[in-house]
Amino acid sequence: MKALIIGASGATGTNLLDLLLADSAYTEVVTFVRRNSGKSHPKLTEILTDFDQLEEVSTDIKGDVWFSCLGTTLKAAGSKDKQWHIDYEIPLQFAKIAKRNGVPSAVLLSAYGASPSSNLFYSKLKGKLEEAIGTLMFDRYIIFKPGVLLRENSDRMGEHLTIGAIKILNKLGLFKKFSAMPTATLASKMVKATKVLKSGTHIIELEKIFSF
Repeated sequence: MKALIIGASGATGTNLLDLLLADSAYTEVVTFVRRNSGKSHPKLTEILTDFDQLEEVSTDIKGDVWFSCLGTTLKAAGSKDKQWHIDYEIPLQFAKIAKRNGVPSAVLLSAYGASPSSNLFYSKLKGKLEEAIGTLMFDRYIIFKPGVLLRENSDRMGEHLTIGAIKILNKLGLFKKFSAMPTATLASKMVKATKVLKSGTHIIELEKIFSF
């Protein structure tokens, strides 16, 4: 199989890339990146991409499955408009090109609580993206909706505080389904999903990911 990835430089995307390169079921992996990663592998092709000009790389958006791990925080983006552009507009445009080029399968990393009707900006953004990609009618559409993620060497203070609080509550026997998930675990489930799930839409919620 040939895999395409956007968001390969993030924590989950990096883990996903390493797993796909090590997986014999995948013979080619293409990442679309703003700058070279320095990673070298016989199966890896990096396409330097201006994500505001995706049509310029449209001929490279061909394969068996595309993964979206693309996303940012409001703080990093600088504004809601910029976050909307990165988290919604870019993945949706990539999805449209992939569909046009006959890519049959899509795997989207979304978020717990994502809903197009949510009153929370981030949850609404992710829900709207899930919905919009769904209208493109990929043969197989897999959505992962994890909660708090354990990112290796994360420097996000808010993330550390949230994870710490969850761990304390878990030790007290509370909110077990909200246990923080290592990004490597999430990435492994994303790869597994492409091998065991058939055609149709599959939504894998927070509480199901660990046991998937």
